[in-house]
Amino acid sequence: EYVEGIKFDRGFISPYFVTDTKNQKVEMENPLMLLVDKKVSTIQSILKYLEHASQQQKPILIIAEDVESEALATLVINKLRGGLRVCAVKAPGFGDNRKATMQDISISTGATLVSQDIGMTLEDSGIEVLGTAKKVIVTKDDTIILDGQGSKEDIAERVEAIKQDILNTTSE
Repeated sequence: EYVEGIKFDRGFISPYFVTDTKNQKVEMENPLMLLVDKKVSTIQSILKYLEHASQQQKPILIIAEDVESEALATLVINKLRGGLRVCAVKAPGFGDNRKATMQDISISTGATLVSQDIGMTLEDSGIEVLGTAKKVIVTKDDTIILDGQGSKEDIAERVEAIKQDILNTTSE
């Protein structure tokens, strides 16, 4: 069976997110996905997304530059109490490479990357920035996003743009 997906070498930020203790991994079916290009340090900044996931009874995967201090502690406590199926992962790569990879994840999942580069903040954005995929598997070392639910047209456009970049790079 062939399934389209994205794999990158960043795993869960905390082992407390693990759902499958035997295999030490997090498995989520149809999770909501929040993509952020900065650090998340307050729970207030992501509360509406967590509440939405809880109301929809869906797990939520947060991919951010980092999730730290109060935000991380609150996510872990909620996960341990069984109140919220959540996992946080650091964004893959650095600099321009990170931006490109986050763009790929965004397009493949239908999420909008919440980015200060384009004047967006978590506080000002709504739940429409959330994306989804059929399945996500996270280990301590990597993350696999299977069958992202982004628009086929947007994905095809992104593939074409990357092909053009490759052609332009090799011909220079």
